[in-house]
Amino acid sequence: MADDIARRIVIEGRVQRVGYRDWMVATARGLGLVGWVRNRRDGAVEALVGGPSDAVDALLKACLRGPPAAQVSAITHEPDDHPGTDGFHRVPTA
Repeated sequence: MADDIARRIVIEGRVQRVGYRDWMVATARGLGLVGWVRNRRDGAVEALVGGPSDAVDALLKACLRGPPAAQVSAITHEPDDHPGTDGFHRVPTA
């Protein structure tokens, strides 16, 4: 689609061991987005998300809250190459 965008997102705070990745998979799939999410060794969660700009924006807004047990302290995002995959998945920690 012409309005498809992609963003690399890094979420910091208490975001590991709180179900953040599973929550993000369900949320992204619900918005019709593609890409992946993973834990990082530095304690952050990272994702590459692609899809319609309004859906990506909705996910970014939702990531500020995350699942109930999360405590997000910071979120950064930048344009990136479209993941070009079907669906949204968890990938191994990097």
